[in-house]
Amino acid sequence: MKKVLVTGGAGFLGSHLCEKLLEEGNEVICLDNFFTGSKKNIEHMLDHHYFEVIRHDVTYPISLEVDEIYNLACPASPPHYQFDPVQTTKTSVLGAINMLDLANKCKAKILQASTSEVYGDPEVHPQPETYRGAVSTTGIRACYDEGKRCAETLFFDYYRQHELRIKVMRIFNTYGPNMDPYDGRVVSNFIVQALKGEDITIYGDGSQTRSFCYVSDLINGMVRLMNSDEHITGPINVGNPKEFSMYELATIVLDLTGSKSEIVYRKLPQDDPLQRKPVIELAKRDLGWEPSIELKEGLLKTIEYFKSVV
Repeated sequence: MKKVLVTGGAGFLGSHLCEKLLEEGNEVICLDNFFTGSKKNIEHMLDHHYFEVIRHDVTYPISLEVDEIYNLACPASPPHYQFDPVQTTKTSVLGAINMLDLANKCKAKILQASTSEVYGDPEVHPQPETYRGAVSTTGIRACYDEGKRCAETLFFDYYRQHELRIKVMRIFNTYGPNMDPYDGRVVSNFIVQALKGEDITIYGDGSQTRSFCYVSDLINGMVRLMNSDEHITGPINVGNPKEFSMYELATIVLDLTGSKSEIVYRKLPQDDPLQRKPVIELAKRDLGWEPSIELKEGLLKTIEYFKSVV
């Protein structure tokens, strides 16, 4: 049995990760300040003998004894991370420093939940891990994008300077149960609008693309990366390489929900990427991982979840 710390453990991804780690027989500490995390996401685990919850902000140090750390703490949707951009940057940078210091003290292995946002609005498509990105350091998304880029830098500096065992995972768009219905992400937006019979809002002309990975596939990739050989540090892309335009996604959601909502178009937000698709050859080769759940199958599960919360 390993003692595993999950920062951001009450969030969308964190709650699924905690569940997976408990199923595998680990002792799990969920650390969250509940800014975007929800107690509802973890309430079914609260009576588990090997599950513990600590309310704590990762921008402040904490002393624990653990074997592994999954660092997921950070608001991940634009409305949430732009609400307090200074705190978002602090969460990524100071949070990384504090968790790396803890890992160094405990001689623990540590995984950073990085993001495809480090590629910015990419000039290379699809995006391999070798691509360095096209990111605005002064735009409204920079608090998240640059915070995550700096966190990656810190992970590799600790790896070189302290010989810390690190794993860096670049997460592409992920969806599924436990998403906040009002987090401003495209999947949750479209499903909630469709279920309520409201207009489906597409920003831009609908031709911009994303690649959508179902949450269980993503979590399987994350755990495989943590358990991979010591020499595999990443960065490594984990996501679904099947690409869909925003218009295609909207029409699929309308079809699956049976909604009569109309599609309307609004101005594209500043620095919003026009394309996003991962190259996952490293994940296939080094982790033996690739996604297995098709978009319609995952959306049906997600729609059922949203029916119970909106």
